[in-house]
This record gives sequence, structure tokens and C-alpha cells, in this order.
Amino acid sequence: DPSGGVSALKSELQARTGVPAERQKIMPKSKGLWKGVLKDSCDLGALDLGSIKSPIAMLMMGSATLPVEPVVKTVFLEDLPPEEAAKIVEPSGLVNLGNTCYLNSVTQCLRAVPPLRDGLRRYVPRPANGNPQSSAHAALLSSLLRTLDSLDASPAAVTPSGLVMSTKVAFPQMAQTAPNGAPMQQDAEEFYSSLVGAGAGELRGDGPMRAALGDDGCAPEALDGASNVIDAVFGLKMEETLTCDELQAAAAGDGGDAMDAETEGALVEKPVVTYDIARKIVCNIQGGTGAGSDVNITHVAEGIQLSLSGKLEKHSEALGRDAMWTRTQRIARLPPYLVVQFSRFYWKATPDSADHQGVKCKIMKPVGFQGTLDVYEFCSDKVKKVLKVARDKALAEEEDRIAKKLKGEDVDGGDDKKKDGDGDAEMDGADDEDDADLRAALAMSVEPELPPVGPGLPPDFRGLYELFAVVTHKGRDADGGHYMGWVKADNSGRQAAGDDKKREKIGDTEEENDDWYVFDDDEVSPCKTEDILKLKGGGDWHMSYLNFYRAKK
Repeated sequence: DPSGGVSALKSELQARTGVPAERQKIMPKSKGLWKGVLKDSCDLGALDLGSIKSPIAMLMMGSATLPVEPVVKTVFLEDLPPEEAAKIVEPSGLVNLGNTCYLNSVTQCLRAVPPLRDGLRRYVPRPANGNPQSSAHAALLSSLLRTLDSLDASPAAVTPSGLVMSTKVAFPQMAQTAPNGAPMQQDAEEFYSSLVGAGAGELRGDGPMRAALGDDGCAPEALDGASNVIDAVFGLKMEETLTCDELQAAAAGDGGDAMDAETEGALVEKPVVTYDIARKIVCNIQGGTGAGSDVNITHVAEGIQLSLSGKLEKHSEALGRDAMWTRTQRIARLPPYLVVQFSRFYWKATPDSADHQGVKCKIMKPVGFQGTLDVYEFCSDKVKKVLKVARDKALAEEEDRIAKKLKGEDVDGGDDKKKDGDGDAEMDGADDEDDADLRAALAMSVEPELPPVGPGLPPDFRGLYELFAVVTHKGRDADGGHYMGWVKADNSGRQAAGDDKKREKIGDTEEENDDWYVFDDDEVSPCKTEDILKLKGGGDWHMSYLNFYRAKK
């Protein structure tokens, strides 16, 4: 009925098809009707319907289903608060304020050390009492915490003006400028060592220590002399033994006579054993002194082993003169976070030059490393004894897993056939397994409790550390070049143990190709573990200078 107009037609179509009138698009198929899409203003009464061949055909387009409001409302990144947006996008970088890449790279690596930030949050500066150095260190630590919090709260690059200024006030040597007035490049390792040195003097007290390590980590036997957050998180207790090369050293005893039947009448020099705290461990690249100078270092473990021994000249009480001694260091307490410095820079004497001042040089040779560092061989006998228990247990479990795998048994969750099978033999096998489990449980119940080897370390710690951050240096000039930070992504290494099959591997190796980020000041880019392992040096590309490790759970 054309007299009802377009609205009546659309209402009729809605009743017949379920398509709402506002969603209908009606177009003519028969000749003599309107042209194009039917408009609401069209006068259907003016059409000569009698001249149109029956049946009159029209085409209607439209959806009969009304749109359903989504259960979860779509939120655009631009509409999120900055602190929420920062959790979704790539981590933010730090603006270079003039040769401050040394500071930016180390700060990005320390950003991935939660215990340090937890300790900083509970830090209350002590009264300076007229000590300007203490005030400068307190301002530095406060600026560091503000910078770390700003990085987490901002999706854009952060300008570390306060941290740079407080660094130059606390360490005036880092405020040096070139003849043209521009800030000079500084050493990233020097900044790290100065920063943790300032933190060791300030981050004391029960509050920061418990915030960083928890109640279990603050047990006296675990701390083993660590009195501040820095030494508890990064500190290694080093046991140094000096033995005189020219005399037969007496074995360390309970204070009895140094000479026994075999050394009767011979001069004897007791070993000199001392303890000290180190906040990093050095990888010697160039080689040792004396007999070790020709050692070719190709791996980080070789460099560390070489740095823990050496020769020195020292006074001998038995000889009454100076003599050559052998220095041997071992780790007597392990930290939850371990920093390894590659000794790429050294001072070279230039006696033939006009000023005779020498020059600072860089060692370019490649030194490889993997994603896991085993420190067992670097530890003292006492620490080795504790680590060996967990290592032997893990080795036995691995051998048992391989044996089951070779037999075709399910090594993940048990064999369903054995679990659901019938017969006396299967029941006997189940009883044998129950007996084995019972014996293992009884054996564990009578095992003596082992002493901790360091604060914040798990009881079954095996001496394995996971690489999570790297500071690299690019360039041949020790006083120039460029520093960058490489940090493992938060989602890496967090999968459950049953998800190992889904983890990407590097080639045919067992090395997991996890996600990383490279921080080139304010520019942040994703990368992979295989890119990190290429930072071993040997050319003009970035090469590792500081490696940051955390205890592997």
C-alpha cells in the first residue's frame, strides 16, 4: 500500500524479516520504481505501480541481529593513565644528557633487581651531622629510587636530570668536562662501583634489610657478616689464602706446633688466610702475571678462575725478608645477584712519550659466555660441600629421568597404562614404587639440615646463576665510545616447568632463546638471547663489560 509511505513499508519489512527499519537499505529491482537507495522522503504514492510488471521486486540489505555490547569494554592505549600504559608498551628508556650513557646503561640493569628497590623504599637518610659526603650519598640514593619509579610509571623516555646531578655531586670525578665544556665520557664500571659503595654505607638497618631479603634472608647464619643491603644482595665474601713459595707452608690447624715429623728442622711459613667483601667478580681477559701471562682466555669461566689466583711479593717472617707468595681466592659466601666485570680496560705505560703519563687501552679479544654461569669451582671447600648435596640430588633425578625415557616410560606425569591397568604384576609394581617413595621420604627426613651459603638463596641452590642483564661498550677508545644496556624481558623464564617443550631453543643447543630489550639511551628495541651471546667482543661491535646474574631457582 503506497499510501502509508516509506515508514509503513519499512515497518512491514521489519515485521516480516526482523531487520530494524533504521538498518534497512532498500533498492529497486523492477523498472519504474525509484532510483538508488530508497530515501525516507520518497513519495511512493507518485509511483505508477500499475505499469510495473508483476511481481514488483525490491532488494533489501540489513542485519536482523542487533549488535551485542562487548563483555569487556575496549580501551585504547591513548586513554590509559601513564602508569598503566607503561605496563603494556616496551619499557621506557633514559634520555642522554651529554655522555651519560654510562649512567643510563647501569641504571637500566639495576632496574631489574627488585631487592635493591625494596631496600631503597625503606631507606630513611640518617642525620648528616655536618658530613657533606653522607648527604650527597643520601641524595644520590633518593634520586636513583625516583628514577627507577619514573621508568615504571612512564611509557615515554625519562629524563634523569636529578640522578645525573646527584651523581656529579657525590662523585666529583664524574663531573669532568672537556676543553670545549662538554661532559666527558665516564666508566660504567666505575659508576656501578661508586654507586654500590655509597649504598653500602647508607642502606643499613633492620628495615631496609628485611624489605630487601625477607625474614629468612636476614638470618645471621645466611648474612654471614653482611651488614647492609648492598653487601647482602651483591656482596661476595672472599676467602684469600697466601702461601710462601720459598717455604713449605704448614697446614692450617688448631694453633698447635707448625712443624711436624716431616718438616722437622725446616723453616715453615703458615698460610695467611683473610676475608674480604667484593661487590663484583673480575674476569681477567689479558692473562695473569708471571707463568699465567701466556694463558689464552676464551670463556668467562677461564677468566674468573685466572683472576682468583696470582703472585705477589710480601714479607716472610720465617725468612726475615721479602719473598714471592701465591694468592688464591675462593668464594666463602654467595650473593643472590652476581656481577661479573670483564677487565677490558687497562693502563699502558708510555715511557717514550713526551708526558710519560701512559694511556688507557681497551682489550678487544672475544670472551664467550652463556645464559647460565656455574660458580661451583670458584667456591671454598665449605660452600662446595653444601652445594654438592643439591647438585648430586639433581644429577640423580636427571639420570633417573633419562633412564625412564630410554625405557619408553612417561617421564612427565606417570604412565596411564600402569595407573589404570589390571593384574597382580601391575599391583606389585605399584607397591614397589610406593616402597621406593617411602624409603626416599624416610631418607630425606633424616638428612641433616645444611647451612645456608648466602642470603636469599634457596635451600637446594646448586651454584647456578642466570644471566639477566648486560652493560656493553662499543668503540676502541677507552675514554670514549658508547655504553648500552641489555635486559631480559619480565616474561622470560617465568613459564611453568611443564612448558619447557614450548620454549624456543637456539639452534641445536639447550640454550633458551628468551626475549630481551636493548636500551640505547632513550631508544628501546626488542632482541633475543642469541643476540646477547654475540656480545663476546672481537670487533667493533658492542662487547660485554658488566654481566649481571641472578641465582637460578
